[in-house]
Amino acid sequence: MITDSVFKMFALWEYAMSARCAIIFITSSLLLSFCSTEEPISTSGYAISSLPRSGVVIETLSTKPWLITGGDVLVQITVEPGIDFDSLEVELNGEAVESSFVGVSSREKQALLKGLLLGDNLLSVSESGRGQLESLQLTNYPISGPIISGTHEEPFYCQSNQFELVNGDFLGEPRDLNCTIDTRVDYVYWSDLEERYKEWTSEFETIPPVDLGYIASHEGETVPFVVRIETGTVNRAIYEIAMLHENVSEVLSPWNISQHWNGKLIYTHGGGCRSGWYQQGDRTGGVMHRGFFEQGYAIVSSSLNVFGQNCNDLLASETHIMVKERFIEAYGPPVYTLATGSSGGSYQSHQTADNYPGIFDGIIVGASFPDVTSATIFTVADARLLNYYFTEINPENFTIEQQTAISGFGVWDSIPNLARGAARLDPIFSVGSSLEEQGGELSIPNLEPLQYTESDSLGPRATVYDHTVNVYGRAADSMAALRPLDNVGVQYGLAALNERIISPQQFIDLNRDIGGFDRDMSHVSERHRGDIRATKRALESGRILSGRGGLAETPIIDYRRYLDHEEGGNIHMIVHQFSTRERLVSANGHAENHVMQIGGNWGFEAEAEKFGELFKEMDLWITNINGDTRDLELARKVVENRPESLSDACWNYKGETPVKIVELQTFSGSSPCNNLYPTYLTPRHVAGAPIENNIVRCSLRPISPADYGVGFTQDQYKELDNIFSKGVCDWSKGDDTKATLQGTWISFGPSPVNRLYDKEN
Repeated sequence: MITDSVFKMFALWEYAMSARCAIIFITSSLLLSFCSTEEPISTSGYAISSLPRSGVVIETLSTKPWLITGGDVLVQITVEPGIDFDSLEVELNGEAVESSFVGVSSREKQALLKGLLLGDNLLSVSESGRGQLESLQLTNYPISGPIISGTHEEPFYCQSNQFELVNGDFLGEPRDLNCTIDTRVDYVYWSDLEERYKEWTSEFETIPPVDLGYIASHEGETVPFVVRIETGTVNRAIYEIAMLHENVSEVLSPWNISQHWNGKLIYTHGGGCRSGWYQQGDRTGGVMHRGFFEQGYAIVSSSLNVFGQNCNDLLASETHIMVKERFIEAYGPPVYTLATGSSGGSYQSHQTADNYPGIFDGIIVGASFPDVTSATIFTVADARLLNYYFTEINPENFTIEQQTAISGFGVWDSIPNLARGAARLDPIFSVGSSLEEQGGELSIPNLEPLQYTESDSLGPRATVYDHTVNVYGRAADSMAALRPLDNVGVQYGLAALNERIISPQQFIDLNRDIGGFDRDMSHVSERHRGDIRATKRALESGRILSGRGGLAETPIIDYRRYLDHEEGGNIHMIVHQFSTRERLVSANGHAENHVMQIGGNWGFEAEAEKFGELFKEMDLWITNINGDTRDLELARKVVENRPESLSDACWNYKGETPVKIVELQTFSGSSPCNNLYPTYLTPRHVAGAPIENNIVRCSLRPISPADYGVGFTQDQYKELDNIFSKGVCDWSKGDDTKATLQGTWISFGPSPVNRLYDKEN
């Protein structure tokens, strides 16, 4: 595994790139491909520590130099004192470009270089009499992608003609099969009279409309509530960028930003997962947030960052990289970038921060999960097994109380509710089956006739695994993706047995007959075994959140409403929040960069002051970090610069006025917050899995009487031994593959830099 010291060594030479590639073995089964010069490449987001001997540094500001898209890139040249910029010659592929550079300080110049060729380009700096001082290879990809997520998913349905702009217009038909549209800029204003956004034109700058609303800006002034919105496409996704700006005729650039922008960026996300495949999407995570505008933020989002339209965190991360590149090229590098989103938005925030550090400088997430691949999928898959067992296999012998105890959930209703959530794993949509067994959902009617069925094995398979097939690969002689999904050795209901809620015979019956799933999520009598290749890929590439990548150096605020007791059941259980925290502890020895606030109704429309306060606290936190000039590791700066006013807390709503209780949030205990918001388990936790819930294939050992707080008869113990003839889970040993995160900025192609390969390939 790549060590932290290697990550830091890479960072010192981020500017150094060339076309030469090397293959480096990481484990006995995995290797990475690097393209570099004599010095290795940065994959960590650390800043360059010093100037090279030439006294000149060339940097790309809008993206990594090996991941440029669209033919343009924002670059900066920095020189040491004594070097005269006017004496330098700057060439791109042999053509002089020094006239494109703008001075931003006495030692720095920047330029938005355009017209890059697809593939490798060379930017060089020379000086008369000294020759070439420095050069940087720039690798350019199409604006439609991909860059790191592997081959584009097909079929892919464009939806720009369904995408409604804030002014009521629709984007219209795309120009090509990559869903490309012409980039456009629109201006809208808030109508106090009609309480909606309306089109703003240049004429209004002279004679404002009578219904024009006003807003308090971050400068402390009251200004016209006019928003500039850029809409375009990158990576086949529709993106939006919004900020306060009322001057229609003013051209914005990295060197001429809106006076109402505080220089900071918020990236919003949409939730969901089910039906999130094979489509561009007709909405983003939302960019029209008055509360954010009042604090001065620019806001950005894209349609592939809504998990209900794209349930693939690797593709979401790739889109983050490309959309942020587009933002920087148009408006300049932000002071910092915050990610925010709930549920499926939390997956994306967590995983991009961990796997592609530097894209986000802080994250504020709600109703969170660590990722979709582990905690969420394990839970919904087990819920479907339990629901089927209790309704179809053994409907008479378990009470509602016993079923709930086996599931671990706060309410029984969560069993069928979460069983329905397993639709994201099921490639076949069965109209005639129960809601809990239906799956294969597609939100694009035109794709439904093409969908995979048992009789048409070549159709699109609408599952999380197949949507991420570039990571997992395909099963032999099949179009189905391999799966990191396993229940071999899982002792369902173990805690319920030891608490004497179920009997030894019920425990035996349950584990004998619960079975598993085949690749089409049909119930079978055998347990399902996780594919080794897919399991390793999930852990080594960050599809299962590690916490030891960039997230170790990221300020995190994790807030949530309490939904564990919700009538009808709810997947957004508080245990998932603690799973993330425990992963951070296991990876880094602490979770002091992770703040949890539980309870309350969060949103700018309801509880506006409380929710907005989280962003003010995060702003102070990151500002403190950026202002800390001590020679310390970033992770330590993050911990030491957390504001004293920001801490773990919960909210008590039992009185007339909400009361904030400041205390460390713990998974169990008798504190006021524990009593207000009790935590519950998932079926895996009831079976003995750790709170992290990140083990795919558990290590197996023989059954032991020490596991059980009750006695079995000799015949019962013999039957139990037959049921678990391969052994039961030894959760203390972690995943049986021993796979761990292999690094950050990993690629699955087409970029060869940090490419993750199987050894046999």
